[in-house]
Amino acid sequence: MDIIVNEELKAYIDPLTADEHDALERSLLAEGCRDALVLWGNVLIDGHNRYGICMKHGLPFNTVQNTRFQSMEDVHLWMIEQHLGRRSVSDFQRGVLALRKRAIVEARHRAEQEQLRRESEGEAALSTAPDDADADTPPWEPAPKLSKAEIAREAKLSASQVSLIEKISAHAAQEVIEAVKAGDISLSAAAVVASLPEEEQRAAAQGGKSELKEAAKRVRESRRRPKAVADSMAADAPQDAPAQATVDNGEVEALRQRVASLTAENQALRMELDALRARMAAATEA
Repeated sequence: MDIIVNEELKAYIDPLTADEHDALERSLLAEGCRDALVLWGNVLIDGHNRYGICMKHGLPFNTVQNTRFQSMEDVHLWMIEQHLGRRSVSDFQRGVLALRKRAIVEARHRAEQEQLRRESEGEAALSTAPDDADADTPPWEPAPKLSKAEIAREAKLSASQVSLIEKISAHAAQEVIEAVKAGDISLSAAAVVASLPEEEQRAAAQGGKSELKEAAKRVRESRRRPKAVADSMAADAPQDAPAQATVDNGEVEALRQRVASLTAENQALRMELDALRARMAAATEA
């Protein structure tokens, strides 16, 4: 049988690190490939790393067919379930996988309900007594919205961790995500850095672990200063002036955004200055 490696499936789960791959290779060379590779027809579903190592060294391996798959969505859900149960998967990876599962399940449910709606509308069009139907009541249920608590249970995380991972996945630059995967920055700090413009995120990530922590610290401090101003203004404001308080809060929010922007600009200028000094020093030595 000619085994087909689907690159999209191979990349669906984060690859092993170099150390993890080396450890697996040593294990296969010493003990052989004991676990069967999972196939769907000719397509390799599980065991991409083992397959690559076995082909490299000419090691024998067994395969097993999973006949329950009906679609690529079924394959993705199965892969997610398999990896959520593995101890080697990091918190961030488990959170990402659980969020992917939610997206697949909700999209599938919406498609099923849309099909039911169309079938119901077709039956209504053929009905000779349309007045018997309640036009205000749809014949389908709204798509479910899985709670953070449900997703957290799937990933063995807290709901707050899931919220952080969701924010990082949606807003963080790829360099920041890679730093999270490498353990160079915590979930909470990465979520803070993800609020910066993408170029500033990249610059911080290029500066390494210490610069990422400093960037998170600067953003947090910039948020605390306007909050302190807002608290002071709220304490001084008369109790019978709610309209004025609303205006003041809007001004405080604008101030907060301005402070964050100026802080980011200042950091970018400092980094440019450091780079210029380094080039001047190199030119002097030359």
